[in-house]
Amino acid sequence: HVQLVEPGGGSVQAGGSLTLSCAVSGLSYIKSTIAWFRQVPGREREGVASFYSARYTASTSIADSVQGRFDISLDKANNTLYLRMNTLKPEDTAMYYCAAVTGDIGTKLLRLRPSSYNSWGQGTQVTVS
Repeated sequence: HVQLVEPGGGSVQAGGSLTLSCAVSGLSYIKSTIAWFRQVPGREREGVASFYSARYTASTSIADSVQGRFDISLDKANNTLYLRMNTLKPEDTAMYYCAAVTGDIGTKLLRLRPSSYNSWGQGTQVTVS
């Protein structure tokens, strides 16, 4: 049973940085995909970044909207997924969710699509002012 917990987001001024963390349990990293999504009320959930983990390889996908500003990483030893967000903008304000699925989803498009995932965290709020 996969469990994902995002401890806390926060508020930051525009131009600042923030790192989100997601505690992962019950997931094998031999072949799995973990990702960050965000959602603003009234809008569809948007894929931000994904991390595919295999036994000897790994790959990431970053949404065009945050390319060059956001980065995703996985600390397997501590079972924690991170989203490092730099040069934050007010439009980055959203509820951020961690998601996971076993297997390799495939393309970037699919890796950033909410329907590709079957486990979700409760979400954490990020506010940029």
